[in-house]
Amino acid sequence: MENNSKQVTVKKISIMARFLFLTRWLQLPLYLGLVLAQCVYVYHFWVELVDLIGAVMGNQESLKHIMEAVAVDSNHKHTKLGETAIMLVVLGLIDVVMISNLLIMVIIGGYETFVSRMNLEDHPDQPEWLSHVNASVLKVKLATAIIGISSIHLLKTFINASAYDEKTLIAQTCIHIAFLLSALAIAYCDRLLSHDRESHN
Repeated sequence: MENNSKQVTVKKISIMARFLFLTRWLQLPLYLGLVLAQCVYVYHFWVELVDLIGAVMGNQESLKHIMEAVAVDSNHKHTKLGETAIMLVVLGLIDVVMISNLLIMVIIGGYETFVSRMNLEDHPDQPEWLSHVNASVLKVKLATAIIGISSIHLLKTFINASAYDEKTLIAQTCIHIAFLLSALAIAYCDRLLSHDRESHN
């Protein structure tokens, strides 16, 4: 009886519904494009890391590139890498890693949610969050990741505050607060929806 009911259900799906459902695969090139973006970030990370190591070892070309990148006293000629510059470069590397983590969440979580199941339940490296991922969970996790990235940018700005004007500092702080409020609103809405679903069940 169960097999017959399943067959009847399948037959009820119209051709248009099947076609529209298949259009989800149009998102696949988008996720593959994000994989390429991930490769760009990996390359950028290693370029910055090599420059940092070169500057520490006394390479003047690497030192010049580092100083231009972090904008620390750009008018002054530096002969060695200072603590502030090292901190800014390291924060930049952390920023790249966090953005890369964000990309991974979007690629894997988005594919799992909107395109097709990956069937990773028995895989030892399956991310813990992927087992209960849905559109709402993904939005909350992305909002949290964006707050982390914004925090790194804000910290870099405050450490190197002399290179920025007051309007830029205020604007970045306000943007970060806006990210925080947005994440709280998303989490609150998700909690309300979860409570509503539980009450209906």
